[in-house]
Amino acid sequence: MAASMLASAWGSGRVGAPALSRTPPGPRGMWARVRRPPGPAVAGRSVAAASGQRAEDTGHYCLELLRKRDYESYLCSLLLPAESRSSAFALRAFNVELAQVKDSVSEKTIGLMRMQFWKKTVEDIYCDNPPHQPVAVELWKAVRRHNLTKRWLMKIIDEREKNLDDKAYRNIQELENYAENTQSSLLYLTLEILGIKDLHADHAASHIGKAQGIITCLRATPYHSSRRQVFLPMDICMLHGVSQEDFLRRNQDKNVRDVIYDIASQAHLHLKHARSFHKSVPAKAFPAFLQTVSLEDYLKKIQQVNFDIFHPSLQQKNTLLPLFLYIQSWRKRY
Repeated sequence: MAASMLASAWGSGRVGAPALSRTPPGPRGMWARVRRPPGPAVAGRSVAAASGQRAEDTGHYCLELLRKRDYESYLCSLLLPAESRSSAFALRAFNVELAQVKDSVSEKTIGLMRMQFWKKTVEDIYCDNPPHQPVAVELWKAVRRHNLTKRWLMKIIDEREKNLDDKAYRNIQELENYAENTQSSLLYLTLEILGIKDLHADHAASHIGKAQGIITCLRATPYHSSRRQVFLPMDICMLHGVSQEDFLRRNQDKNVRDVIYDIASQAHLHLKHARSFHKSVPAKAFPAFLQTVSLEDYLKKIQQVNFDIFHPSLQQKNTLLPLFLYIQSWRKRY
């Protein structure tokens, strides 16, 4: 099923990429190792609150939400073991719901109210009393099935809530912290869905999540600049004498490219460090890390356009992503 669905899909990805090459040296790596605490047990029996909707309806809702809003995660989830797929769809749909809040509200107060809804929802899920909301129902099933750690779900909400403020990251560490608490937390939960409890896998997940957060920030820069917003780390911009106005005007000077190079190099270093655990990470964990395919693809493409963040080719979809993801899955690598 997964292979046939992948065969008709599009995306952007690549298996493996060379090191970023450019004359200026990249910034130093900041390797933070994060260990997950054991998750709490899920309380009790199922309740009638979640059984009002048919399972196929709520499951299909999550799948379609992911397919439309986070296509790369949708493709990666298709390649997980069959018994883990529905839970992965629920987890990623939960992330999509949170990610959409910032761009879908006109006032921060409304955004805070929606985040509060999801905090209460997670609390209710762990009390076996989920609300009648498709993503909440599916997430409740995943929590019960895999005993998912509540802390990681709450961290994602808390970090998304803090990010409702339209402020640039003060430094690369702030961006990495945001990525750790969102993208890495999603990977920790995905490992739990796969039944993986391994310190090396956690370390790899931490670095892959940080790389994904950094690259997501880069990929979103043209969109943000069109809304007169810049979220790139201010310390790196100041280092190269670049202002936010340079990005708003889509300046392509060398200094602007140097900023992008430094940030992209940091993402590359995190991927490199994650792969240093390759021989120690259980092979069962590799499907959780298939996002590295699209991350490597973006790093390769931005290198090819000499770190011009606004180059049109960076916005184009790579129709070979399903194939590359399938090959990477077959090779059992990340």
